[in-house]
Amino acid sequence: MITPDDFRRLALSMPQAIESSHMGTVDFRCGKIFATLGNPDADWAMVKLTPDQQEIRVAAEPDIFVPVPGGWGKGGATRLRLAVCDEATAGGALLDAWRNVAPKKPL
Repeated sequence: MITPDDFRRLALSMPQAIESSHMGTVDFRCGKIFATLGNPDADWAMVKLTPDQQEIRVAAEPDIFVPVPGGWGKGGATRLRLAVCDEATAGGALLDAWRNVAPKKPL
């Protein structure tokens, strides 16, 4: 199990990552948002995966990963249930999400 503080620490460990907010939700970005915390509630985080990455993670660990409903989910936005996720799994998903949006040149 990881806590929101654990998720925050992992997200902020990504190069050039900063914490901000968007539409009332805590987000983590490196130019673009790669993860959020607390949506739809404090039990969840979101990682911005590709549709292929999402499909693999949801199939492998459906108790942890769930597509975000609607168009965002079809694009790869994936909810992560904190209470059943370990640090290694969250860190791997965050790394994928960060790589998906990280600038090609340093900020």
